Amino acid sequence: MSGLILGIETSCDETAAAVVDSAKTVRSSVVSSQIDLHARFGGVVPEVASRAHLDLMIPVVAESLVSAGVEGNEVDAVAATTGPGLVGSLLVGVTAAKSLSLVWDVPFVSVNHLEAHLYASFLEEPDLDFPLVVLLVSGGHTMLVLMEGHGRYRVLGSTLDDAAGEAFDKSAKILGLPYPGGPLIDKYAKNGTSHTFEFGKPKVKKLDFSFSGFKTSVMTKKPLTLSGSG
Repeated sequence: MSGLILGIETSCDETAAAVVDSAKTVRSSVVSSQIDLHARFGGVVPEVASRAHLDLMIPVVAESLVSAGVEGNEVDAVAATTGPGLVGSLLVGVTAAKSLSLVWDVPFVSVNHLEAHLYASFLEEPDLDFPLVVLLVSGGHTMLVLMEGHGRYRVLGSTLDDAAGEAFDKSAKILGLPYPGGPLIDKYAKNGTSHTFEFGKPKVKKLDFSFSGFKTSVMTKKPLTLSGSG
């Protein structure tokens, strides 16, 4: 799609908006994190996330337009994540996007969260040629996808249990690390030694992934001295 596109993303615990020119140039990108809100609960609470999106939506969208040097009536389309994600959080973003598209009399574009991940590489490498094999790794998904062309995808493999991000977060919780624990594991690992513990390695069966064995290894061999924020 050519022209200026306002994109809104509220699939989980971050309120984000961006203005993109001709689907290639990012004019602005504003992200408001909710980490501090969810830290006390040890993870994302859907109800808390959706209420925070309500409070943050207007200022985040406004900042993205100002940063891009764009007036609302100059936007040619409004896009929003419609899934997968937390239902309440998605509802806030989709409602805001549809409202803006009606006010500005421009098209509303529904965006699949995972499809957006597939296309992220084109922002850095716009001349990539099909077919492509993409390793898609997000908080809740780990999969290999064959992109045969625009809008033509085939899943080659996916996770049989936990996604890679889930394995990190759940292992961090087992260790008693505060939320978000994944980055803390990464931090501690840089100062650790590879021979201290023998962990089960994630498995690849054909083209499918399995991370549950790694999580079990952490549960049975957790070092108690790692609890705390560090």
